[in-house]
Amino acid sequence: MEINDLDFYLVEIERTEPGEPIRAVLIRVASDEGLEGWGEASIPWQAEELSARRNALLPVLAGRSIFDLEELHTLPSLRQAALRAGVEMALLDLVGRACGQPLCLLLGGSYRRWIPLAVRLSHDSPERLAQLARELADQGFQSQIISASGRPEHDVQALRAVRESLGGRAELRFDGMAMYTPETARDLCAELEYEGLQFFIDPLHASELYTIASLARQTNVPLAVGRAIQGPADVLAAIRCGAAPCVVVDLSRVGGIIPARKCAAVAEAGRIEVVLGGSPSLGIATAAAAGLVAATPVLASCNESAYHQLRDDVLAEPLELVDGMIALPQGPGLGVEVDRAKVERYQVT
Repeated sequence: MEINDLDFYLVEIERTEPGEPIRAVLIRVASDEGLEGWGEASIPWQAEELSARRNALLPVLAGRSIFDLEELHTLPSLRQAALRAGVEMALLDLVGRACGQPLCLLLGGSYRRWIPLAVRLSHDSPERLAQLARELADQGFQSQIISASGRPEHDVQALRAVRESLGGRAELRFDGMAMYTPETARDLCAELEYEGLQFFIDPLHASELYTIASLARQTNVPLAVGRAIQGPADVLAAIRCGAAPCVVVDLSRVGGIIPARKCAAVAEAGRIEVVLGGSPSLGIATAAAAGLVAATPVLASCNESAYHQLRDDVLAEPLELVDGMIALPQGPGLGVEVDRAKVERYQVT
């Protein structure tokens, strides 16, 4: 079974709360036997360039077997990690449909059927963040992420307000967004040592792992590395230098589900924690991540998702979200069906 068609769609959907709409490029790959698979990528493309992008990539993919996924990761035309992740996702969906099996079975089996989520709190005042954290905890979300503002005093106040508001009902992560100098990060860690953080993600604007490892030796706050992880080799390097007890793997940064599985395997061998992070999704990538987590035992912690923030999605049936967890889709491929009418309704032209 070979690839014979490819389409890109730029789609944007509003959030249920203030903030920029969630925008993504949807990727449709079709086979010569009439099957199609869908992927999703966070790529900063504009609508007017999609046709040229398709015309450039289709000749590279056309005629290739849909099963040659490892070869896909060697193609120069797919060197952009986010694009590679989206095309791989569409092909995995296509392979699953051709085999009549869900993604998790292609990856080794369904280890878990409910996927616990970590949710990110939007930028706001400490008081508003505390209120939002309570509301999310009431909905069952047991892991919450606060993004750094770049102002250490404000960030400490926000973390304390949220921690007091939660009263131990949820784990708390702090994403430094790679904003701080080593000196500021060290002082901030001293303020946060007794705040009970699950981990402090990407505290430094420097991406060199040895710099993060130096900070890790100066604090008791558990650190996590995300933005420096672009493949399994980076996970191994983080383990070797002792940069952090956790790595955050973003499908768009490492290039897809197959590389993410390799990152998870290295983390498991090195006995450090691994979680999924990443950009907000319109539903397709959320389903793909659920299949990956379901088949990967080491991804046992809460994995980041913004699915609950969507006013709508591009799926024929929404994913089931209960008590802060998403139910594993059971259909073939990614387990979900894309609603073409919704794609057209929300398409950016």
